[in-house]
Amino acid sequence: MARFPRPYTTRLLYTLYSTRTAASQSPSPMTTLLSNNFHLQFRHFSSGNLARAAKEGEEPWWKESMDRLRNIGISAHIDSGKTTLTERVLFYTGRIHEIHEVRGRDGVGAKMDSMDLEREKGITIQSAATYCTWSGYQINIIDTPGHVDFTIEVERALRVLDGAILVLCSVGGVQSQSITVDRQMRRYEVPRVAFINKLDRMGADPWKVLNQARSKLRHHSAALQVPIGLEDDFKGLVDLVQQKAYYFHGSSGEKVVIEEIPADMENFVAEKRRELIEAVSEVDDKLAEAFLNDEPISPSELEEAVRRATIARKFVPVFMGSAFKNKGVQPLLNGVLSYLPCPTEVSNYALDQTKNEEKVTLSGTPNGPLVALAFKLEEGRFGQLTYLRIYEGVIRKGDFIHNINTGKKIKVPRLVRMHSDEMEDIQEAHAGQIVAVFGMDCASGDTFTDGSVKYTMTSMNVPEPVMSLAVQPVSKDSGGQFSKALNRFQREDPTFRVGLDAESGQTIISGMGELHLDIYVERIRREYKVDATVGKPRVNFRETVTQRAEFDYLHKKQTGGQGQYGRVTGYVEPLPPGSPTKFEFENMIVGQVIPSNFIPAIEKGFKEAANSGSLIGHPVENLRVVLTDGASHAVDSSELAFKLASIYAFRQCYGAARPVILEPVMLVELKVPTEFQGTVAGDINKRKGVIVGNDQDGDDSVITANVPLNNMFGYSTALRSMTQGKGEFTMEYKEHSPVSNDVQMQLVNTYKGTKAAE
Repeated sequence: MARFPRPYTTRLLYTLYSTRTAASQSPSPMTTLLSNNFHLQFRHFSSGNLARAAKEGEEPWWKESMDRLRNIGISAHIDSGKTTLTERVLFYTGRIHEIHEVRGRDGVGAKMDSMDLEREKGITIQSAATYCTWSGYQINIIDTPGHVDFTIEVERALRVLDGAILVLCSVGGVQSQSITVDRQMRRYEVPRVAFINKLDRMGADPWKVLNQARSKLRHHSAALQVPIGLEDDFKGLVDLVQQKAYYFHGSSGEKVVIEEIPADMENFVAEKRRELIEAVSEVDDKLAEAFLNDEPISPSELEEAVRRATIARKFVPVFMGSAFKNKGVQPLLNGVLSYLPCPTEVSNYALDQTKNEEKVTLSGTPNGPLVALAFKLEEGRFGQLTYLRIYEGVIRKGDFIHNINTGKKIKVPRLVRMHSDEMEDIQEAHAGQIVAVFGMDCASGDTFTDGSVKYTMTSMNVPEPVMSLAVQPVSKDSGGQFSKALNRFQREDPTFRVGLDAESGQTIISGMGELHLDIYVERIRREYKVDATVGKPRVNFRETVTQRAEFDYLHKKQTGGQGQYGRVTGYVEPLPPGSPTKFEFENMIVGQVIPSNFIPAIEKGFKEAANSGSLIGHPVENLRVVLTDGASHAVDSSELAFKLASIYAFRQCYGAARPVILEPVMLVELKVPTEFQGTVAGDINKRKGVIVGNDQDGDDSVITANVPLNNMFGYSTALRSMTQGKGEFTMEYKEHSPVSNDVQMQLVNTYKGTKAAE
């Protein structure tokens, strides 16, 4: 061993260690022998020799490991082939040994769809994590849902990834959810590559999709590949960077044959390569210089320029293929290694809680204090499973770590690496890796450190739920299991809320849509064996005020002994548009007409009153309450007296503030054959929808409309019957906006009727 120079030895030890823990196939006897002999030495090198390596100017032990790590997500519109693509990636990298389809006849289902419900419905509900090894690189992959109801799963996956693959369908093109996912990638500044899938399908047109990505997603992009044939004639791909043709042979496309470019395609390939060089030159100065000087551009120069531009998020390289027909997946994997960043090439920030949330740039290396983010929770067979993305430092089994959000100190009892729903125990993990920990009590979005720093990672964007259902268990004996299920789902999914209707005593669950809530009711039934009855879906209306109204209320009660006395004076008014808060309370009293210790009780009273507006009993939003005067009594004033005075004062002035009802409005995108366009548009108008866009896409019409959610119940069945089953639609929450006068009257009368009946 002494013959090797030390940096080489350290890297060799670490590579062998990584190979032993990460390789999916059983390691060779030689690897096992070497890694077993060196395992202890590796631990010594990894912990003790950092400082020495730094002093001697050597490369630290983790440098090569970090360079050979990629954290990527696969995101797209529903049914674009994300899970199918992930299945092929796992097969070619040796993580699984046979391919199963999402809706396959064998009934096994894709590896990453580990829930029974996912396999039955053929959709992804929860994002699943796995890892694989390709060309000596370790790739951590998160397969995310495409359905808008599970948008939080995409949000939290993108929050912790360094790069992403945006899958686009060569027939459907850029669809509504593709736009949503791309917006989320922009929010979290994730560099990405695009993969145009399904080139074997009838009507496949990758150039149309590329133009849509440029116009709809505002991507600065160009193709890195050209397909050889399309639809049934799709045979392979030409790589524009390396200028070679790739063909995929074998029963599952596992043999990649590299040949020269077909003679009849040379001119087309030369034109597309020039287009690629021009596009990259616009955003990369080094390549632009060579291009303007008419110098020949080598494959390696072009590859480096594409990498620089992609990591800087100025360019989106476009790959092509057909995951289902096993073509184009291996070059895409090579593209992930070549063009997406390793953890040290991405800037990550933490907020220092000791310095008023000052931004701190994290080094992204194991050579620092531990900083890790819990981005997803799951209830496993052995208790709560917490997914962690490590941003800095090293985490070891048995270490004590601090939850900065709760202030608790926790021991790491078990550290695992996930492969869908399977797990593999590991002893330690370092910055850049995604691991899972058992038995830690925390919430989604909590930050963990080793205690030496008080950093938190920025929180995720969590949308407000738009729909509610009343649920209750059929038998009274299963109440315990029922509440256990609801508690677990709330911890797992921040968009799933549980509340109690104060008037009816029913349990109300709220979420992002019908499918979202249906899935949870079904999971209660399957995972907890609790049959639940479900009420009619209820839309989450809101109320708000439209003008200023004064209040002056005296609450006075004599009961013999100490009475109650509290007077509050002031006004309520609407908050300005775009205000970050939904409720504001301001105390503008000068002097001590009301002792300051009663002010919190007054604020609490107004908040409580705003929980239920008098129009239809829904919460009041965008409200500002200003307290200008009042009166108190030396003996009879109390917190309760002022709280009650505030509640009555709010009810007294609410009617004068001209309250209106707000309803959730959805952005609906429909794709229907052109012959049904008139019928569908007429139906949207009937549902009080506003059509905001109408595009032609081949033989289909793409209609975009804003429609009140209250009018969208059962729409999938209606659309099916209007379009002979050929139409499809997606919808996502847009905003709460005021209802028309006639709808308001109708809602108020219905509310009064139900109150009177009670």
